[in-house]
Amino acid sequence: MDEGKRKLTEKELKRKNYFEKFNFEMQQKGYKVKNNIINTQQAKYLSPLVMLPFMAITFWIYDNVNGFDLDLDLDSISWEVVVAVPLLILCLFMLHELIHGITWGFFAKNHFHSIDFGIIWSSFSPYCTCCEPLRKWQYLLGTAMPTLALGGGGAVVAVMTNQLLLFFLAEYMILSGGGDFQIILKGMFYHTDKKEIVYCDHPYECGFVVFEK
Repeated sequence: MDEGKRKLTEKELKRKNYFEKFNFEMQQKGYKVKNNIINTQQAKYLSPLVMLPFMAITFWIYDNVNGFDLDLDLDSISWEVVVAVPLLILCLFMLHELIHGITWGFFAKNHFHSIDFGIIWSSFSPYCTCCEPLRKWQYLLGTAMPTLALGGGGAVVAVMTNQLLLFFLAEYMILSGGGDFQIILKGMFYHTDKKEIVYCDHPYECGFVVFEK
């Protein structure tokens, strides 16, 4: 979603102004700017396609290790747990963003002071952004880490403990990482012959900016 389609919040405007100043300083040093933004509307439809292979692999592993006896498995899930699932998913979404912040903050020079959290209220989408430039692998690792931890890690625990509800939550968290993995694919397929390269999270769009020279 671009600036022209929605009104930026006060926090986004502050990040935008900071980024424009940083952008100017980098261009003065001879860096060229490359924007890598994904369309959030298209991303919603592409996410299932992007994450389907990962979901299929975890499904195959769970089925081969534990098998699916839905009558028995569903009977073991209490109504209290079912009612609590929406709240649990909300907590997982918040944890997803926190993991972004922890990972990027670990690599950033100013650590957690460079991390900003917020919510895009028009779509009720929580987000995390890093205001500091990072190396390519650091940025992409921070982008992937929530899906790896909550999706992949959750699936591993579900297989080991034979917990169907946990498995479904893990699959949902893998699916929810579709937008992140579209950004990762953009980063992986972005190639340059420049020697000096830094990645910077876009201050208000879904994607990143590359500075290179």
